[in-house]
Amino acid sequence: MNRYARILRHRLYDDTDTRRALDDAALERLAARVKQSEARHSGEIRVSVEAGLPLSYLWQGLSARDRAVTLFGKLRVWDTESNNGVLIYLLLAEHAIEIVADRGLARHVPPGHWQQVLGGMREAFRARRFEQGLMDAIAAVEALLLQHYPLGAGERNPNELPDGVDLR
Repeated sequence: MNRYARILRHRLYDDTDTRRALDDAALERLAARVKQSEARHSGEIRVSVEAGLPLSYLWQGLSARDRAVTLFGKLRVWDTESNNGVLIYLLLAEHAIEIVADRGLARHVPPGHWQQVLGGMREAFRARRFEQGLMDAIAAVEALLLQHYPLGAGERNPNELPDGVDLR
């Protein structure tokens, strides 16, 4: 797709599209799912949904992955005690999903694992089942966090990051 067509596509997406994809009830269910997950391990999960990339990203030809890495820092997902925060990022204009894991969890995940996980979720997004795709992403991240960062008996996750979905 050429640069101008991509810019136009992203500029046509806005908050209305985000709310159409994920209504208030869906956002509440996603936040509850993150909270439920974090009660079982010491990791932190953030979900961020963006209608379209900022114009500066589009002019530079940057990708959804580039934006996810930037938001990983802006949302302070990297700033957890055990370096086990994970960002799940959905870009509606491209039906793109990205997962960015902090170094604590990343060292346990084999190369290519996230791409395998994301493959099935892309199908949900193409079918406009955004909530289901994000729930699947949370479940996949949770499985890894439970494997590598389970809570011991009597331990609690201090909940270092908000559980609600970040909308942009």
